[in-house]
Amino acid sequence: MRKALLVLILAFIFRTAAYAAPCYGTNLPEKKQFFAGLENYSIFKRNLEEDKGRLRSLQNFLLISYGIFNWLSIDLKGGAGNIKQHPAGSDEIDYRSGFAGGYGFRIKAYDKDKVKIILGFQHISVHPHSTHLGNTRHKAILDDWQFSFLTSRDIFKLTSYLGLRWSRVDYIHTVEGKRKRAMSDLTKDIGLVYGLDIPITKKTWINLEGEAFDSYALACSINYKF
Repeated sequence: MRKALLVLILAFIFRTAAYAAPCYGTNLPEKKQFFAGLENYSIFKRNLEEDKGRLRSLQNFLLISYGIFNWLSIDLKGGAGNIKQHPAGSDEIDYRSGFAGGYGFRIKAYDKDKVKIILGFQHISVHPHSTHLGNTRHKAILDDWQFSFLTSRDIFKLTSYLGLRWSRVDYIHTVEGKRKRAMSDLTKDIGLVYGLDIPITKKTWINLEGEAFDSYALACSINYKF
């Protein structure tokens, strides 16, 4: 089963660099090892269900990953982020940056002959400052959930990876105490993830990730292993 799955995934392995949403890539810390990094994550466009419009978000994080086992890592992040939500037929609502955080895990399902398969789960929650439109107060929360399936291959000193992810974004909107939840467009919940790890030193590397189809996003981080 693993061999058949690996053959299917390898058919998609690409040769050039690209950019993507933050699945953290396929570089996991070993048991009792820490990784730390700084990440910028931009969601350029994510459509919401029905007539709820679309949203954008810019987020900055401090990243920490810890190896529970050589095949399992816990991923944590904390920082700040904003939300820009554009309702259908109305002006964009701009929520200034406030607290943002996230957590997740990655599992190394395969690691042999410079090829890895990584299964992951990540969740991000963004809590920007409220804003006023006229005399009406608006509050918002963005919840971003994803499950990812990535495969990577080492090419010279670079690591390129490609995979699929299921994702859902919830836009929780409160107007004068009345709370409503709008989900992302469920017809576009499967996306393509592609990325690249670029080594700078033996302990430092840059990660670039990109995403298409379910949303359009870009992540860039610089990382250090302890």
